[in-house]
This record gives sequence, structure tokens and C-alpha cells, in this order.
Amino acid sequence: MKNQNDSSIHTIATISRRSFLRRATVATFAFQIVPRSVLGRGVIPPSEKLNVAGIGIGGQGGGVLRDPAISSQNIVALCDVDWKYAERTAKTFPNAERFTDYRVMLEKLKSVDAVVIGTPDHMHAPITMAALRAGKHVYVEKPMAHSIEEARVMTRMAKKTGLVTQMGNNGHASEGLRLTKEWIQAGAIGTVKGVHCWSDRPGKFWTQDLDRPTETPPVPEKLDWNLWLGAAPERPYHPCYLPRTWRGWFDFGTGAMGDMAIHNMDPAFFTLDLGAPVAAECQSSPLKKESYPLWQIITYEFAAKGKRPALKLHWYDGGKKPARPADLEAGRELDDNGILFIGDKGSMLCGGWCGAPRLLPESRMQDFKRPPKTLPRSIGHRAEWVEACKARKPQNAKAGFTYSGPYTEALLVGNLATRLQKRIEWDAAKMRAKNAPEADALIRKHYRNGFGI
Repeated sequence: MKNQNDSSIHTIATISRRSFLRRATVATFAFQIVPRSVLGRGVIPPSEKLNVAGIGIGGQGGGVLRDPAISSQNIVALCDVDWKYAERTAKTFPNAERFTDYRVMLEKLKSVDAVVIGTPDHMHAPITMAALRAGKHVYVEKPMAHSIEEARVMTRMAKKTGLVTQMGNNGHASEGLRLTKEWIQAGAIGTVKGVHCWSDRPGKFWTQDLDRPTETPPVPEKLDWNLWLGAAPERPYHPCYLPRTWRGWFDFGTGAMGDMAIHNMDPAFFTLDLGAPVAAECQSSPLKKESYPLWQIITYEFAAKGKRPALKLHWYDGGKKPARPADLEAGRELDDNGILFIGDKGSMLCGGWCGAPRLLPESRMQDFKRPPKTLPRSIGHRAEWVEACKARKPQNAKAGFTYSGPYTEALLVGNLATRLQKRIEWDAAKMRAKNAPEADALIRKHYRNGFGI
């Protein structure tokens, strides 16, 4: 088929050597600054920047936007329901258009390529689903979902759209995570027989074990309380719910599981390919009607898989920790956050947030011959998301929903055991607790009109 501009078509015979070199130079330069239209739908050349919108920017969401990997892009819009809390981020990006309702923003700004979501947990799924339906790549803070069904639906939608997703558990890009897997695969502690993970949170970071307040103070001037509630059932405003304390309330957060287990249990899921648990049970302080307990110890059971035997993973929070390892040297204590792998040939201790591994006791480290580094290293958790978005290659964002969806589902099975105060026999394929039909109301949520998934 001929080009519409026939005068631009030449045969080799009609092009002089000087003309050929001039045209080749121009062509080479053109390949360095390729317009979006040439690369195909949704692909953005490396020379261009993403148009990014932030939703929920007052706390962690603002921190994500300020990361150089993100702030170096075009921050074109900011959306928040509390502009007093979001003021710092707004000042950082003064040229970004401001919104209060994410639905209005997504409808108006068709030029947005990607969104960063940093709202409370209960709004992660509604906003993510709206963004994916609108054709936007998504970076959503951890945990990606507030319920098990949400995690599954979000994972399916990401696959259907082919858009790039990333859950905000930064440690998944760390060197420590990769070293842990390489060392265990190399047999550093033999066959792993059990895992212990813990965190000092909630504690001083937010409060749990609460009753609903009876006072009804006025809503602050710059807060849209209706939009803050979003998908959650209506209730009067009270400052005990925000900004950070929403984590401890059933309607808004996922407790320590969504805030810290999502970090500290990641090395076990990544290294051992745990998949879905077959059961979970919980010990905890007395449970209130609407908030998570002061502390909990959750035991997950995982079936054998491949060459890995069946094993148990124990989670501790609220100041609880596992028993002191026998091979932990005198004078050394367990950190406030961490993970301990127990093998049949020794044990390995890793820092919180997917920190670096160390064999126990420390004397074993002196004689340990490090295995080769066989796993690809990350350019950075948020940087890899940005580059994956530009190339429209979801597989390059390593904490995308393909990985993070099933992982989040598994963690939230533990919350079922806590909230029902009973052992949960889990059927992942059918997404149900085989011995607890009452869990259905927690697995699948109800949403206020206008905020569903």
C-alpha cells in the first residue's frame, strides 16, 4: 500500500549518498524520541514521562509521590478528602490539579496514565477497580485489599486489562529478600521445617482494642467525611478513626496483618512458594466488637508442595515474639520486627521489611560460603513499576497483583481466625471456610452505593 504522500517515497537509486546519510541521521534521532503513537496502544517511550495522579496523598501516599522515581514523572493531579492533612503534598506539587472525589478525577482527566493510591485499606479495591476500568496503571499501598474477595477480583481485573499493577510492600524489591531465597535454596539451613514472623505493631503506632465512641464532635472544615467513609457503613465522625488509627478498626483496616505481616512474612511466601494456607487459628487478647485485639498469635498451616514438606508459619504482633532461638548467641535479642526460618540443619534470622539474612549463631556466618547470586535484582520498587508502565509489561513489576493478590488472600485468612475466634479450615479454590459458613460475611463485603467494586 502506497503512502498517502507519494512524493516522500524514493527508491534506492534516487537517493544520493549525502541525502542517504542525512536521512539516516534524522532517523537515528527519531528512534531516540519515539512518539507514543508509533509504539502501540498504552506503550510510553522511555524518553517521555508518565502522567501520574495521586489518590489519598496525606500520609503514605504522599511519601510514594515524593519518591524520586515517581516525582520525576508528571504529577498532574492530586485527590484527597482531607486537604488539611494533605497540605504538605499539595505544596510539593503546586501545579497539580486538585480533586476531592476520585470518581470525578478519573472521569475528567483522560490523559492520566497511572495512579498512586494511598488511602485507608477499605478504599483500595474500589479505587483500584475504577482506575483499571478507566485504563490506568495502578500502584496501591499495602495491603492491596480489605477482603479476600477484593484481592481475587482485583487480580482478575489486572490480568484482563493487561495494565501494570504494584502493591506497596517495598521490601519485595530488596536485596535481603533475594539473598534469603538464594541461601535457603542453596541449602544453608537444610529443609525448612517452620517459620516465625513478628512485629511490635500496633503498640505505639496505632491503637486497637477499642469500643465505638459515643461522642459526635463536628466534622473538621477541610474533611469530607462522607467521601472518607466511602465504601464503609455510615457512622458519625470522630477523630479516633483518623489519620493513622483507622488501621485498628474492622470497617477501615486490616490490623497488623495488612500493615506489617505483609512486609515481614513476604520472605517466607517468596522463598518457599507457600501459596494458600489450608488452615489458620488464632490466640489473642479479648476481642472487641469493632476493633482488632491488643495482640495476636496466628498459626498458618501449609500443605506440602513439590519437594517442600508441610509446615507451619507463626505470626506474632502487639509485642509478642517467638521463643528465643537456642542458637542465638548470648547478649543478643530479637529485633522488634523480623522473621526466623527453622531448618533441619540450622536457622536463619532476617530483619523486618525483608531485611538481610544472617545464619545463627553468628559464628556460622564467618564460615559460610555465599552462593552465587542467581535471581534478577530490582532497580527499585517504584522505579520498576514506572518502567513497567511505560513498556506496558506487567510482569516487570514484581509485586504486581499476580504475586500480591494470592499473597494478600493468604494473609487475610488469618484475620478470619482472629475475628471469628476459631480455627479456619480454608478452601482457596472455592474461597470459603469449610468449617465456618459465618466467615462468608467477612470474605465478601457489602458496599455503600457508589463505592462498590
